[in-house]
Amino acid sequence: MRLEDRIAIVTGAGSGMGRAIAQEFVAEGAKVLALDVRMEAVEETAAIVGNADKIVALQCDVSNEGDIKAAVAAAMARWGRIDIVCNNAGILDDYVVAEETSTELWNRVLGINLSGPFFMCREVLPIMVAQGKGAIINTASISAFIAGGGGSAYTVSKHGVLGLTRQLAFEYGRKGVRVNAICPGPIHTGMTDYLLTPEGRNEHVDSIIEALPAGRWGKPVEIARLAVYLASDDADFVHGSSYVMDGGWLLP
Repeated sequence: MRLEDRIAIVTGAGSGMGRAIAQEFVAEGAKVLALDVRMEAVEETAAIVGNADKIVALQCDVSNEGDIKAAVAAAMARWGRIDIVCNNAGILDDYVVAEETSTELWNRVLGINLSGPFFMCREVLPIMVAQGKGAIINTASISAFIAGGGGSAYTVSKHGVLGLTRQLAFEYGRKGVRVNAICPGPIHTGMTDYLLTPEGRNEHVDSIIEALPAGRWGKPVEIARLAVYLASDDADFVHGSSYVMDGGWLLP
């Protein structure tokens, strides 16, 4: 029970990696405020966990500052502290190239993938500093290092998440707050399901999956187990790191 009695906020908890992270956090003893823009989805996550004392579902659009403030206030009102934040909510941009990326798409992707983690961090950092301890885990991507894992908006957003992670680690590490990033490769979630359909097939992605040393798509629970480690005291000396879990995608 590495997270016994810790209070955690997990965004994008209605499916995929976020749902798996919420489940693993509870299994390791944490109490979780599970956030998602889709209330039905995050309620389903809470129902799967099946312990109302350990998980609370709340609707939240992470690109909306007001929603973030309300979520953090709800966690504080219920538990009086916040020990862990996992900024997992994110969207793809369907590999749209720059000249075809509308301003609306750009703003939506950057709003959820980059502004959302920033808004959440800005809101919880004073709380964690006052406590003298906290752990923030940002979901970046291998697209934080390379091109081709998404379109322009997605790639830029994930480069930004990695920069945010490193800067916050630099600014807040000596104040007791650890900030790290998980950089998934091809993980089979609801967000990537369409890439396995005839309509969504992407030759670039298909060829990489076939060539991976792992030889398969990753599983959300594998990401969740890494998140547990980074949230726990086992990672007390880990600051500003970016943990790649990609089945070998980034190998030369």
